[in-house]
Amino acid sequence: MIARFRTVNAILEQAGSSRPARKTDLGRGDYVVVTTENSVYSIEVLEDATYCVRGGWFDRQKLSPVTTSIAGCTWGGSVIKNDIVAACGLHLEFGNRLLTSRIREVLVIRARSGHGLRPLHSRELFLTCYGVRWESVSAA
Repeated sequence: MIARFRTVNAILEQAGSSRPARKTDLGRGDYVVVTTENSVYSIEVLEDATYCVRGGWFDRQKLSPVTTSIAGCTWGGSVIKNDIVAACGLHLEFGNRLLTSRIREVLVIRARSGHGLRPLHSRELFLTCYGVRWESVSAA
């Protein structure tokens, strides 16, 4: 039997190679769309380290939109990188201790681009990303 484990060096190497959405790089009104293995989250940057979150678990619990903080990202354990909102390969941890499945994709939409953004719910995000194919699979 071969034991598999991750060293701190391997974790730091991965953190350096993923392009994280850093808290300090985001401004009020920016959106971060996070696609995990199981969900899609739309995160609007507010003031004072708070975020308006829609989608995923919050939609399933009928809590969207919710204003919360973001603790940071983890590799699934207790080590947390608290200076980032999201990065591929990591798990997003919200201020209520909710931990997402592994992040697959991160998209940052800047408020200053002036595209007139509106909040989307997870069904609409999934349909936009994956088309009708997702709807027929999820109904099964």
